[in-house]
Amino acid sequence: MIDLHYWPTPNGHKVTMFLEEAGLPYTIHPVDIGKGAQFEPAFLKIAPNNRMPAIVDHELADGGAPVSLFESGAILLYLAEKTGRFLPADLRGRAETLQWLFWQMGGLGPMLGQNHHFSQYAPEKIPYAIDRYVKETNRLYGVLDRRLADRAFVAGADYTIADMAAYPWIVPWEKQGQRLDDHPNLKRWFEAIAERPATKAAYARAVEANPNHGQPMSEEAKKVMFGQTATNTTR
Repeated sequence: MIDLHYWPTPNGHKVTMFLEEAGLPYTIHPVDIGKGAQFEPAFLKIAPNNRMPAIVDHELADGGAPVSLFESGAILLYLAEKTGRFLPADLRGRAETLQWLFWQMGGLGPMLGQNHHFSQYAPEKIPYAIDRYVKETNRLYGVLDRRLADRAFVAGADYTIADMAAYPWIVPWEKQGQRLDDHPNLKRWFEAIAERPATKAAYARAVEANPNHGQPMSEEAKKVMFGQTATNTTR
């Protein structure tokens, strides 16, 4: 059994997408990031960066102590290696998948996260910041669209953890100031993943964890989310 410490954000959805695709048994432990649950001492033992998702895997082939992991990209890679699925075994296929996984972790996620922050959550609307990140989002959409021009999925013909990593960040495309019709290859890929039964099942878990999923964030939650420093991230 895998314990998944989760909240329905793009990074959280990545992990439920894999677990549903692989059919691995897991239990969701909600981490309400709007109420500061990510700063609780018990969670910090698993995720010292006070960010979700994180997992604890209790079923290891060697029968040893449970493995805990934070960082969504590391979790995807761990699960792929554990199951032997969604990560090619050959050298070239593995390299293609991993470079796009890290592209998402280092570029797509952080830049689109800044887009979300300045467009949706910042207390002051800063035109330069909004324009900067909307344009960078558009550039990254273009990178992905060109990549998908001659292949079904990001790493090639097969669905991999690179696709699972990127897809949740495209889901809120309208809030990011983008149009999928401007990126036809990306749109085709996005719609294909959206129709996968495991994707639907993963996103259905969002409301289970957070019955208010999809509702506007309260001002108090914003203060908890965006007021963190080195001195107020532990309790």
